Amino acid sequence: MKRRIFFHLLASIGFFATTVHMAIAAEAVDPNTKLIVADQSEFVRNLLEASGEREKLTFQIEFPNFAGGPAIYEAIRAGALDIAYVGDTPPIQARAAGTLLPIVGTFTRDVAQYRLTTRPGLTINKLSELKGKKVSYIEGSGRQVFLIEALNRAGLTLNDVELVKLRVADLPDAIRASAVDVAVLQEPHVTRLVKQVGASPVLDPEERKLLPSTSYFYARPEVLADPQKAEAIKAFLGAFVRAGKWSNDNEAAWSKFYYTDFQRVSPEDTAAILEGQSPLVFQTSIEAIPHHQKLIDILYKAGSIKEQFDAKQSFVSDFDQVVLDAR
Repeated sequence: MKRRIFFHLLASIGFFATTVHMAIAAEAVDPNTKLIVADQSEFVRNLLEASGEREKLTFQIEFPNFAGGPAIYEAIRAGALDIAYVGDTPPIQARAAGTLLPIVGTFTRDVAQYRLTTRPGLTINKLSELKGKKVSYIEGSGRQVFLIEALNRAGLTLNDVELVKLRVADLPDAIRASAVDVAVLQEPHVTRLVKQVGASPVLDPEERKLLPSTSYFYARPEVLADPQKAEAIKAFLGAFVRAGKWSNDNEAAWSKFYYTDFQRVSPEDTAAILEGQSPLVFQTSIEAIPHHQKLIDILYKAGSIKEQFDAKQSFVSDFDQVVLDAR
């Protein structure tokens, strides 16, 4: 990493330590405060609405929807977002580009929501059979590290497959049209493509054990320095954790609200999605750091980032108590 970027990051870390603490001291959120939260697949908005937590928030909140981490990164860097729901790789790629966007919240599922999904007519029984295949590749998305780890488990590298760079929104059509052999997809797309065109998840049981499905909320530093915005984030994170607990405890109601009614997935396919899904788990920064370091190490060893960062510097701990109180 260039010296100028390195010292900029160090200065930013010190900035977070002082400004976040000062910001959290605010006691109430002004109703005129607006929090803009980047969403994906409208998951966050639906979760808050289904659980009844959104109506309890006393400030203005918006959920612009995005397809993938790279688009979110550009929007937050432009100042159009306050915080963002992203997969496990975007905060690392942002940091590699010289922008330290502090992680304020972490949630995970023990079983990954990503699936390596093959085009119609292709069956892959072992991860080693990925060798030589045309595989979707989205740098800066959580799909990136999932694919790299799949190759690692098979004794392969990125050089052993033909990488096809696509946008997240283009992945289902790429499988449908057989433009790639394998894509890293999420539900409900996997179930839909299996039924509609005869696509297939990779059958190797090891694929289900690759990585947990970890996601983050990261924030613009300027937002954390604003007392009202920081207090709004605090209230939002508490609501999100409570909503997640509700979804764990009310799986049928949540799945009907989100998959069946909103995503227009049939009840039978909704049941199949739930069968492969594990509960949401909410972590403090201290609990989240070891896995984040593992992700950094995977990307570094694959040559996808040039610096092996210290994961501790990617987190702020000022919101940990909110998570502890709500989970």
